[in-house]
Amino acid sequence: MNYVTDDYLNMYLRTVQPKYKGTLGEIQEEATEANVPIIPHETARFLSVLLTLKKPKHILEIGTAVGFSSSLMAQYIPEDGTITTIDRFEVMLKDARVNIERMGLTDTIKILEGDAADILPTLEGPYDVIFMDAAKGQYGNFLPHCIRLLPVGGMLIVDDVLQGGDIAQSRFEVPRRQRTIHKRMRNFLWDISHSDLLESSIIPIGDGVALCVKIKEGQWIKEGEEENDD
Repeated sequence: MNYVTDDYLNMYLRTVQPKYKGTLGEIQEEATEANVPIIPHETARFLSVLLTLKKPKHILEIGTAVGFSSSLMAQYIPEDGTITTIDRFEVMLKDARVNIERMGLTDTIKILEGDAADILPTLEGPYDVIFMDAAKGQYGNFLPHCIRLLPVGGMLIVDDVLQGGDIAQSRFEVPRRQRTIHKRMRNFLWDISHSDLLESSIIPIGDGVALCVKIKEGQWIKEGEEENDD
């Protein structure tokens, strides 16, 4: 996986910030050793801080993977809180179910199996926090649903938005096969940065995290895509 910060800095951050303890730490370590794509440790610690501040009761996750991030977020909700997580890849979900059971969270975390594009329109919410770590080229399509499902003050956290730093390059400098996702991600970052419904920041940790807070109700209107490809 590519990161936007130097390896020596990542190693330092992962050394100075303690690993998670118990079963959660075991799941994190197992996934890391198996090269399973979970959020890096520095991003996980950032997520922990955000959830400590927000104190959410209901969370929606788009992209379950092996259940590490949903199990992590479950540590920061009340006993009657819930996490709904969406994924369409059974190869991941079979491990996620095992890990969620290992954590004793089967009554807290509800897995919806299928394509988020099909499931999101059926959800009613509201969700205090939405964490999105799924198909990067679909972030823009998922965004209007996320805004609808958040209340004012709700938080949208989006992982892997900087493409190892390539997002700052001209589309002509990235491989041709990556140009479509490059354009879509640029447009997504433009949209969250210019919507009058959101207050947004893009943080260069891991492979980039976008943090958005919904500041008012309103109909999602696409402001116009970024024109500059340079």
